[in-house]
Amino acid sequence: MREVLSGLVDIERAAEAGDTLTRRLSHELREAILKGALLPGRRLPSSRELARQLKVSRNTISSVIDQLAMEGFLDVAQGRRPVVTAQRAPLLRGKSAAAKPAPALRMSQWAKRLQKSDWPIRDREPPRPFRPGFGDFREFPHELWARCLRRAARGVARREELSINSPALQSALLRHLVEHRGVRAAPRQLVILPSAQAAIELIARLVLDAGDVAWMESPGYGGARTALEAAGARVQGISLDRSGISIETGSSRPRLIFVTPSHQYPTGRLMSINRRRQLLAFAATSGATIIEDDYDSEFHYDGRPVAALQGLEQTASVFYVGTFSKSTFHDIRLGYALVPEAYVEIFEQAQRHSGQIGAVPVQDALAEFIADGHLAAHIRRMSRLYHARRDHLVRALNATAGDRLSIVPPSGGMQLVATLGKQIDDRAVAVRLAEQGLSVRPLSPHFVGRATDRGLFLGFAAWNEPEIEQGAEILGRVLRGAGR
Repeated sequence: MREVLSGLVDIERAAEAGDTLTRRLSHELREAILKGALLPGRRLPSSRELARQLKVSRNTISSVIDQLAMEGFLDVAQGRRPVVTAQRAPLLRGKSAAAKPAPALRMSQWAKRLQKSDWPIRDREPPRPFRPGFGDFREFPHELWARCLRRAARGVARREELSINSPALQSALLRHLVEHRGVRAAPRQLVILPSAQAAIELIARLVLDAGDVAWMESPGYGGARTALEAAGARVQGISLDRSGISIETGSSRPRLIFVTPSHQYPTGRLMSINRRRQLLAFAATSGATIIEDDYDSEFHYDGRPVAALQGLEQTASVFYVGTFSKSTFHDIRLGYALVPEAYVEIFEQAQRHSGQIGAVPVQDALAEFIADGHLAAHIRRMSRLYHARRDHLVRALNATAGDRLSIVPPSGGMQLVATLGKQIDDRAVAVRLAEQGLSVRPLSPHFVGRATDRGLFLGFAAWNEPEIEQGAEILGRVLRGAGR
């Protein structure tokens, strides 16, 4: 009976494949049946004979037969040998039968708009210099945070309220924002979400109807543009001047305006107090809603930070959005929205409906981390560190490529823009830098419509001085080659 399995089961390969012998034997017999090498109705040797031929234990063979019988590949009955059962014809013949083409997916307009976007950026590799948007997780007080998490986990059983937004975090975070950002609100207006992007997405869906006009800064944040366009908005890019968004250049009346006033994304410009008041007055008279993305305003280096737009006036509808991923570390995965009073109930309903809920024990741990002063202390320490790294990157780039780029150091934040000559293709430069081990973003894709500038968007917060110097050397070498 040995010829029955001759060439079908390679016992040495089965033993050396890194999996259990039972699994590998099951796989090889299954493949033999599927490819048609063992035809329906074919009787296999008895378990005793198979064990003898393959030089394995009878228990192993019995397990293999039981598994394949359970999957429907073998028919077993008391007192007779296993029989191969009939399989579906295309599999049995082992041929790639002329299958009908799969029907095209019918996607919604929302999905089609999302598919056309280039956000989120599809980068699954570990962060490398100078990828923007990252703080240095190596400097975070992980042991302190772990203690907060352990206490929060133990406290889950004592929780009585069923709120998806931790009251403890709402209160602690509001005190922090009132002190450091000058916001004005009640704790219930703070909604805790998995990210700032989730907040922007929900706001867009609550405020916008298909065809509504939405303004955003140009260049601006690609995640906001994607959320607005996916909601059906006609997004209009509004250019910037030294004071921020140039309101007078808008040609259509907006339903929503997205801005990053404390540290414009990506240029790093600070919106002046007069421009902020002008924007609030415009929104009040035009009926527009404002999304204020305050994504990394904790880190301010030159002069005093300007208070949040939300706290300046109570006449306009301002959604204030923030994230903990910049002030703590990237994988904490919590953001928040400070919602106008009139929107609180519908926003929480939308939050529940869409499942945009942060784990409550993590929220409680963060509440303790803030209330005990750990967050404020961490921000103070990292502000000094990031300030030094910003200056170090500027010096290093000026030394290695000062004749190829221009930098205006931002007054805060975690990244900067190095402007290139308009004749240089910043996308091509970014590709060449990626080949050399650097992760940068070109400036031109951040424009809505025609790009009026070329440059590189560089993060500095996550990288120490040796990493910055090595990256600057590579960047300078690539830029010198790009100009030839």
